[in-house]
Amino acid sequence: MGEVTVQAQFRNIVDVGAILRGYITKEEILVSTRSCLVDTGAVMVRLPEDEADKLNLMRGDKVNFTYADERKEELPTGLGLEVTIGKRTVVTDCVIGPPLCEPMIGQLVLEEMDLVVDCAGRTLTPRPESPNRPLLKLK
Repeated sequence: MGEVTVQAQFRNIVDVGAILRGYITKEEILVSTRSCLVDTGAVMVRLPEDEADKLNLMRGDKVNFTYADERKEELPTGLGLEVTIGKRTVVTDCVIGPPLCEPMIGQLVLEEMDLVVDCAGRTLTPRPESPNRPLLKLK
């Protein structure tokens, strides 16, 4: 089994709103495309601090973050991150990691986008039952 990485596009939802309201043009918005580790053990997206600053994300509350080796750290959150993988887009908050850390995609984005991780094939694909758009369950 190997690591799964995916190309993800990031934008600040505040900037996206400014486009929709006609305050700026699509060409004026900052778009960041990064290779990200897909981590099914993580809950949120993690972006490096320098990337969050570049996107001008507003800071939210801090969260307690536990690493795979059980180390714990208090990290800030970034609010209103638009994430696009393939043809699917969600808006979420993210954990802001140290500068230059590896960007990571966690379960919240995978669930909302309805994507399946194939560790053996090292791919991330839409669930076969929902190839064209996410199929979400509500109870």
